[in-house]
Amino acid sequence: MGKKRHSSVLVTGGAGFIGSAFVRLLAEQGVPVAVLDKLTYSGDLKRLEGTGGRFRFYKTDICNKRAAGAVFASERPDTVVHFAAESHVDRSIKDAAPFIETNIKGTQVLLDVSRKYSVNRFVFISSDEVYGEIADGKFKEDFPLKPNSPYAASKAAADLLVQAYIRTNKFPAIIVRPSNTYGPWQYPEKLIPLAILRILGKEKVPVYGKGKNIREWLYIDDCVRGIAEIMDKGRLGQIYNLGGSCESRNIDTVKLLLRLLGEKADRFKFVKDRPGHDIRYSLNSGKAAKELGWRPKVKLAEGLKSTVAWSLGHRDWLKSKLADVNKLYGK
Repeated sequence: MGKKRHSSVLVTGGAGFIGSAFVRLLAEQGVPVAVLDKLTYSGDLKRLEGTGGRFRFYKTDICNKRAAGAVFASERPDTVVHFAAESHVDRSIKDAAPFIETNIKGTQVLLDVSRKYSVNRFVFISSDEVYGEIADGKFKEDFPLKPNSPYAASKAAADLLVQAYIRTNKFPAIIVRPSNTYGPWQYPEKLIPLAILRILGKEKVPVYGKGKNIREWLYIDDCVRGIAEIMDKGRLGQIYNLGGSCESRNIDTVKLLLRLLGEKADRFKFVKDRPGHDIRYSLNSGKAAKELGWRPKVKLAEGLKSTVAWSLGHRDWLKSKLADVNKLYGK
């Protein structure tokens, strides 16, 4: 990554799961970085303790234009990497309002403030869920957006808003659409850390429907490495898929976790399916491979093994989220 090219990077949502891993990568490589995060339920500064404090932090809501502007005025970033978002499908089904506010309005605020302060490069982290589901084949960057959940719709709206600013305002943005990312420090509302938390608690793992829904899994280190490559070398105005090349049915992913944790393969229970549940996601990442030389390195079994090892060493952190997760899932 080019230190000269990025004299100052502002990371929104830098205390979140993927954002914090990206900040840790930047700090490790000596890139000057500032973090803007509201610290909602899923944000946690503990994720950044491994940076040795090599970042500047602002507790700020991206929907507050004045507050966000003050951060930009202080930092004068030449690059913005925008992770901040409400991200859980189940929560969006229960209440879509925070998703519309943060994911759409928050992105619009950041676009306007970034224009005002003449940011050179704005990297927006979208999602594979903006495409909807695909029974066969793989999504390419030019496929139409057909989101099926309120979360996915809010990300698609923000994605399209960035595209509109690129065309209308000649805004220097790039869009990244990663597949399902997993690994250490993920909030345990998502399938993999939730399954691990339930297994550690000697409970059965809940699996939606019959567990046949397929996800393409991307290990966190591969994800942030790809985003860093795009930040550094991606072409302005372009969209890049980052797929993990590891497809797995949810039930098979859960069974693999049970095996890794030394539990019986039947320690799960099928629960009522999620409304509008997408059957399969799969990305064509050929563009990132051809232009940037990026390819995922970590296979699912290896990534899950690393995630389980981390989880065993961070049981207290996972358990500290238990009350909120139980409330979400009706316990």
